[in-house]
Amino acid sequence: MKYDILLKDIDYLRPDMTVAKGCTIAILDGKIAGIFDPGGTEENCAKPEADTVITGSRLFAMPGITDAHIHTSQQLLRGRLLDEKPVIWKRVNVPFESRLTEESSALSASLAALEMIRCGTTSFVDAGGKYPEVFAEVYEQAGMRGRLSVFTNDNPYAPETLRAASPEAGVARQRKLKQFLDGRQNGMLRPIYSVTVPTAVSEEMYREMLAAAAEDGVPFETHMNEYSSEVSELLERYGERPFVWLAKEGLIPPEMLAVHSLHLTPEEMEIVAARKIKVAHCPFSNSGKGVPKTPDMLPRGISCGFGSDGAGHGGLDIFREIRLFRCLMNAVRGLENADPNVMPAETLLWMATQGGAAALFMEDQKPGRIKEGAAADIIVLDMDAPHLWPTQNILHTIVESATGQDVRHSVIGGRLVMKDREMLTLDQERIRADAEAAFQKEPFLNHWV
Repeated sequence: MKYDILLKDIDYLRPDMTVAKGCTIAILDGKIAGIFDPGGTEENCAKPEADTVITGSRLFAMPGITDAHIHTSQQLLRGRLLDEKPVIWKRVNVPFESRLTEESSALSASLAALEMIRCGTTSFVDAGGKYPEVFAEVYEQAGMRGRLSVFTNDNPYAPETLRAASPEAGVARQRKLKQFLDGRQNGMLRPIYSVTVPTAVSEEMYREMLAAAAEDGVPFETHMNEYSSEVSELLERYGERPFVWLAKEGLIPPEMLAVHSLHLTPEEMEIVAARKIKVAHCPFSNSGKGVPKTPDMLPRGISCGFGSDGAGHGGLDIFREIRLFRCLMNAVRGLENADPNVMPAETLLWMATQGGAAALFMEDQKPGRIKEGAAADIIVLDMDAPHLWPTQNILHTIVESATGQDVRHSVIGGRLVMKDREMLTLDQERIRADAEAAFQKEPFLNHWV
């Protein structure tokens, strides 16, 4: 059989977080069609052929990373948020997003796609934008997999250009996006319904959106338990903590992504586990707000992934988030128990790949793992660099030292989108020129009050 792409004579990360050596991964029609092990059976030792063959010494393949929480609309906020006082999203992020045009939104998505692919991210969950259809056009061209949503808020204090006229209007807008995405051919981009945070919208809006998600069979996402002040506000309003209130009111939809989830009690963790709610941690962004109880969450069966929280919080390199998270866990949980292995390398890489992929709610395509029949979302790291060799444990070295700049090739949905660090689906120089021109044309992008 002739395949589309072969990753030949390559080491790779198995789904059980062990390493296989010297294998050939065959890709056909967007999926992993076969893995040929030189030490396997005669059938598995066959020499397949393909139109595109990637090979080379010291290459390591792993599942593409999922950014389980990105704000595409905030790509042009880079450098604006550091050292700002809380609550940043109310004072800075939302007013900025309200002024974006379709043109600047397309540029923001182009910059996000470019950065994600070059950093090893192959899929994402977007937090919601003003022009998500514009995002979709860009992400489709880039070849990425992801979930898109509409920025939904009916708070009277929200900017008029982002405010839904009513709960019904907010739901209708989400359904319009769903219809748009359902019309795309390959199913790589799908909808996810959302509201900003429970405390920022009316209770009617929150209930209507949750009901619509359940009725339409669409996953739901929102920021949860990010700030202790937001938890306190819900306690004052309803007399219950956020997840407890949702459970008692019967509002938890079949598929839900709870972003951040920093301040959880054991009772809330039990609810999250029982209802199979997915969680996305954003270590760099969250480090000034709290440290999640992930070592208590994972044993309960809670699926946790990583998110960047957008370029405004330092960029989209999830390798950086992995390393920072390991440091935070050691400082906060490891020291108190004299346990340096509180968050092992294998667990961190599982979170970045399979944990993040779970937040996509695309199990039909099986992203996040390298195995036969799974979506061919694969990145190839070039381990032939002084900061990565020699190594006695390749997974430890990836966690300790690898960055997005070590990603040499990227395959998404069976399509080679980056080869030898060269973008094949996006024009990097044009995007750079457009960004520089936009900062001259629209001063609010880089200087505003």
